[in-house]
Amino acid sequence: MKVMLVFFDWQGIIHHEFVPRGQTVNKEFYIAVLKRLREAVCRKRPQLWTNQSWVLYHDNAPAHSLFLVRNFLVKNETTVVPQPPYYPDFAPVDFFLFPKLKSTLKGRRFDTTDEIQKKSTNELFAIPKEAFQKVFQSWQKRWELCVASEGDYFEGDKLE
Repeated sequence: MKVMLVFFDWQGIIHHEFVPRGQTVNKEFYIAVLKRLREAVCRKRPQLWTNQSWVLYHDNAPAHSLFLVRNFLVKNETTVVPQPPYYPDFAPVDFFLFPKLKSTLKGRRFDTTDEIQKKSTNELFAIPKEAFQKVFQSWQKRWELCVASEGDYFEGDKLE
């Protein structure tokens, strides 16, 4: 179950939000998130917005690949980087961001959901720009390995 959505680039966090308790990340909810993401890109990365050179990468979660969502992205001229079908740990959010957050929050006790959200947000924005730059270099290496293997699965030790 997703409780946090995070969008970032090589410079850092562009947009993040928490999924309200009881809310399912369905197509309607995800389109609303994408609208807020577009506003954030326009505000935080105006050059990318003006040039229409920003791209979206999201995984193959059902809400991300439904016709209504794909149609919204096409209508809004949003370029989407494809996700290889058999690489669940291919997304930078999965091999970098969430493990990093989990490691900094592991073993801590929180009294409220608000505390968890505040601490998570603080940790997100504490990640230095250099770490984001490094993760995109690693992601490029993953893409190169995927292409070189002609889409065949490869073990994680090749990524180190």
